[in-house]
Amino acid sequence: MEYTIKQVAKLSGVTQRALRHYEQVGLLSPRRKSGSGYRIYGKEDLVRLQQILFYRELNLGLSTIKSICLDPDFDLESALTEQKRLLQEKRDQLDRLLLTLEHTLQERKGERMMTDQERFEGFKRQLVEENEKQYGKEVRERYGKETAQRANAQMMGMDESAYNEFTALGEKLLEKLSEAAKLGDPTSVSAMEVARMHKRWLGYTWGEYSAEAHRNLVQMYVDDERFASYYQGNAEFLRDAVHHFLDNN
Repeated sequence: MEYTIKQVAKLSGVTQRALRHYEQVGLLSPRRKSGSGYRIYGKEDLVRLQQILFYRELNLGLSTIKSICLDPDFDLESALTEQKRLLQEKRDQLDRLLLTLEHTLQERKGERMMTDQERFEGFKRQLVEENEKQYGKEVRERYGKETAQRANAQMMGMDESAYNEFTALGEKLLEKLSEAAKLGDPTSVSAMEVARMHKRWLGYTWGEYSAEAHRNLVQMYVDDERFASYYQGNAEFLRDAVHHFLDNN
C-alpha cells in the first residue's frame, strides 16, 4: 500500500512536521511524489519510520539514528533484536523503580521498613547501567575490568547521604563549568575550582584517585562525542582546566 504524509501521520502518531524534518535531515524520504507534489510513502518507508521511533524511544539523537540506519552494513533483523534487548533493559529498570516506590509507600503506611540502601537502589542501579551501556567498553579498555567493577560497586554501596552529595555535586559542577567556560580561560580561578570539583566528584566512584587516569578521562570526554551533550559543549575547556590544575598541584 501507499500512503500520503497525512495518512502516515495518522497511522503512526508522528506529526507531519516531524516527517518533513526527517526528510530534510536525510533520514526518511518518501518513495516518490505524486503528480500534484504530494509525498507518497511505501511499506519500506514505514519500516524505516518504525526504526526511527524505536531508536527515539531509546533516547538516541537523529544524527546517531541516521548513521545507524544508513550504514551499508545495517541489518534490520539484527537491529530489531538489539532494540528488543535494550527495551527489555529499560523495562527492567522501570520495574526496579516501581518496586522501590511500592516499598516506600509500604513504609509510609507502616507495613515495612526500608534501609537507606533500598531507598536509592533503583536510582543507583540506573546510573550504573547507563554508564555501562554508554562507556563500559571504553572504561574497561582504558582502566581494566577490575577498575570498572570497583567503581560500580562503590556507586551501589553509597548510602543516602553520599548519594545526595554525589548528585548535587554533579549538578553544581555542570553549572560552574558553564560559568567558567564563558570566561574562556581554562587557567582562571573559576576554572581551577571546576577542576577541583571534578576531582572530588570522581572520588565518589573511584576507589583510588590517579592524576594520570584523570587526564585520560577528560581526554576521553573530548574524543567521544557522547560527552559533548552531557558537558554542554565544554568538554575541551574541562580537559584544559584539569590539565592545568594537575600541572600545578
